Amino acid sequence: MRLKDALGREHVFPEPPERIVSLVPSITETLFALGLEERVVGVTDFCVHPEEGVRTKPHVGGTKNPSLARIHELAPDLVLANKEENRQRDVERLEAAGIRVFVTYARTLAEAIEEIRTLSGLMRAEARAQPILLEVEQAWAAARGLTSEPRPRVVALIWKGPYMAVGGDTFAHDMIVQSGGTNPFADESRRYPRIDAERLAAARPEVILLPTEPYTFAEPDRLELLRLDCPAARAGRIHILEGELLSWYGPRMGRALRVLSDLILGSPAPSLDF
Repeated sequence: MRLKDALGREHVFPEPPERIVSLVPSITETLFALGLEERVVGVTDFCVHPEEGVRTKPHVGGTKNPSLARIHELAPDLVLANKEENRQRDVERLEAAGIRVFVTYARTLAEAIEEIRTLSGLMRAEARAQPILLEVEQAWAAARGLTSEPRPRVVALIWKGPYMAVGGDTFAHDMIVQSGGTNPFADESRRYPRIDAERLAAARPEVILLPTEPYTFAEPDRLELLRLDCPAARAGRIHILEGELLSWYGPRMGRALRVLSDLILGSPAPSLDF
């Protein structure tokens, strides 16, 4: 197969890779979902799904600080990386050591679907990919069927101290859009703009999402934000969300679309008085 990665580089694969190190947690989960767990010889410390499967795999460190020596010891014929999650210098050092690195960079739901097709085709696992892709397509169609104008204004926070929100040109932003919402921070120059509580309230969000990663938002954070003067707080539509549903692409995208569209397009909760 001849495939281009996210850096525009062409890779030629005479045969499917047999020894894979994944530096991307969502890709690791995808490989297992495609029935390729025997080919996965190394994962990062942040590759936590599927829990039972990754527990017994050799770990190579974090996504930002993998042990290149450990990766070399595992003798992979392919390392899977991501332009956002992994560092360019680590990719360059691995390639200088003679290790092939295929870089991904899905920033939309459509691109994530295409990456699953690419991986499954490369690994000759198309049959295992079909039900995953079908579930995603059906959930996507259902979300489109529920979406109407004007769309609810949705802010997803990813950090606190200071607050950081999901901006445009990100996978999480596209998941909000494809689930029926509109993102008031989509046109920011930064992909994850820093904001304070006043600016958050001024954006007039009708839904606020608090994912559990990378910052672990919890109930005290939700209660704090319920005191904002904005539609989301007045209607009680501030939700703690399983973080992977917003930012991981792969086999969980179908469920993610269903959960997000329900939170975004569902009936508002009763207003809260303070």
